[in-house]
Amino acid sequence: MTTLLPIPRIRFADPAADPVTQQPLQDAYGRVATDLRVSLTDRCNLRCQYCMPAEGLDWLPRADLLSDEEIIRLIRIGVSRLGITMVRLTGGEPLLRPDLEWLVAAIADLDPAPTIALTTNGIGLAKRARRLADAGLARINISLDTLDPQTFKQITRRPRLADVLAGVEASVAAGLTPVKINSVLLRGVNDHEAYPLLEWAMRTGVQLRFIEQMPLDAQHAWKRSEMVTADEIRARLSEQVRLVEDPIDRQRRGSAPAELFRVQGTEHAVGIIASVTRPFCGACDRVRLTADGQLRNCLFARTESDLRAPLRSGASDSEIADQWVRVVAIKRPGHGIDDPSFLQPDRPMSAIGG
Repeated sequence: MTTLLPIPRIRFADPAADPVTQQPLQDAYGRVATDLRVSLTDRCNLRCQYCMPAEGLDWLPRADLLSDEEIIRLIRIGVSRLGITMVRLTGGEPLLRPDLEWLVAAIADLDPAPTIALTTNGIGLAKRARRLADAGLARINISLDTLDPQTFKQITRRPRLADVLAGVEASVAAGLTPVKINSVLLRGVNDHEAYPLLEWAMRTGVQLRFIEQMPLDAQHAWKRSEMVTADEIRARLSEQVRLVEDPIDRQRRGSAPAELFRVQGTEHAVGIIASVTRPFCGACDRVRLTADGQLRNCLFARTESDLRAPLRSGASDSEIADQWVRVVAIKRPGHGIDDPSFLQPDRPMSAIGG
């Protein structure tokens, strides 16, 4: 069993000087944000064609990135003052942070302790899954679009399929269940792999979730006509298996993005996330923090609010919390992809965080 080094306690302002007051992150439409997505870096070791160009992007200067202490302080404010109950660590690729286990343990040490999740491409996970679980990680999502090494190299521009599969295996062994696999089908590239991926997921004991490709690529080359839709995905799977929508799963869905379907005759389920064709904005409970300390009230927001500057200029916890509340209060009713005036965010997914 891996033993983690003791976590250095982070000193914050005297609570007596800044009394803790609870206030929900509620918008004008009655939605309450309880799920915080924290991007730890904009860097990535893959170059997925639906995310960034082959040559990569200009990374954020290191001085602009939040420090460990700043990340933990903002999460503590969210948890203790604003009702955050789930913290998902994202990127870029969060495993590129060598101190990730420390961050997970520090978040788990907060009071109240949120549920901690991780979204990753899985490279390097084989060696770290157990340590992350021991540190307090509860859930994991791993991106995997294909089981074919050549197709993987075509999509990601890196020959690393074996590393990802090893990371999946290690996550299952570490008890990070259910291990969720995020797959994007690209027309003419891997869209024929819908059922092979499902078959593999059932055999491996992981939960597969197909996600419609969203307009979040750095190249702004996304075209709706080229997107493989949720209905197409379900139709392709239904050629091989019967999918049944479980009423209990539907009731439990809440703000979860995936529609779950049971594979008839088994205990396995597959999720389909129809972010574009059947948006779930009305139940959204998420808010996002970028690696450089910008707060976003929607994945597709065109504006951000800077938390890094007040953090570094001596703002109190209550002042930062008040700013956070104001940002969420003006959240739009939906992402507006179907609106003729829709514009992609200036930042790609790798810089926003999943």
